[in-house]
Amino acid sequence: MKYKSLVAIDDYSKDDYLEIMDLAAYFEKNPVQKLLDGKVAATLFFEPSTRTRLSFESAVNRLGGKVLGFSDSSQTSVSKGETLKDTILMVGCYVDLIIMRHPLEGAARYASEISKVPIINAGDGANQHPSQCLLDLYSITKTQGTLENLKITMVGDLKYGRTVHSLIMALSHFNPTFSFIAPEELRLPEEYRTFLQQRNIPFEEHTELAPNINDCDILYMTRVQRERFADPLEYEKVKNVYILKNSMLDHTKPNMKILHPLPRVNEISTDVDDNPKAYYFEQAQNGVYTRQAIICKVLQLK
Repeated sequence: MKYKSLVAIDDYSKDDYLEIMDLAAYFEKNPVQKLLDGKVAATLFFEPSTRTRLSFESAVNRLGGKVLGFSDSSQTSVSKGETLKDTILMVGCYVDLIIMRHPLEGAARYASEISKVPIINAGDGANQHPSQCLLDLYSITKTQGTLENLKITMVGDLKYGRTVHSLIMALSHFNPTFSFIAPEELRLPEEYRTFLQQRNIPFEEHTELAPNINDCDILYMTRVQRERFADPLEYEKVKNVYILKNSMLDHTKPNMKILHPLPRVNEISTDVDDNPKAYYFEQAQNGVYTRQAIICKVLQLK
């Protein structure tokens, strides 16, 4: 691999993605290991998280390591004015690996450039979320049997959705066809449309949910992220623009699966949960195995 740290999904190659998939499958069958015996990982979450933080901590524990860190930066020296640089250099004295979420785009890259230990980006603002992307790839592989030649429909907050941005870049290696469904205010940023055009990857854009989900293999729902809006009125305007209901799935493909990085708010009705096409809770469970794989690759243990 090119980098010890994992900051952006394009730090990894197609072969690296496939290697992570194989490792995740191995850890799903053999989740309890001693590969991190004697090692300590720090989880530095400057922004709230449930699934990402807990699944990383579960991954470390299952691998026999120890975890320290924080989930509320207001209870740390950051509240006293300590800089990100000083925090990273200080924590790096205590641990073998730093897993970091930060609200500012580029914070993880900066941390990786100054840190003496590897950094795993657990989300930096609206930029990227590479570990979520890799667990999404694993979920797609498990449900579809392949990553190649799939029709992927992404719905909701495509402007600020870092999971969407990472997944587009990773799937570009596997001959996808994309369909993007978003209101004008939250449409995919121009840089990602240009990225797809330069690689001759077909995509279409819509503003209506039904019937534009009927021919996809993966329906990737996202929430509208209140924390990305400076103006509360703008958030209120678009927060409930798409709500997936069970009745909308009647004419979708038999193999179609619904993914969501979670948490959901109103964008997936609870009546969808019992539909066999709903896969978002299994997707969250896949996060533990995939993050075990990522940790081992970053620390060069596998």
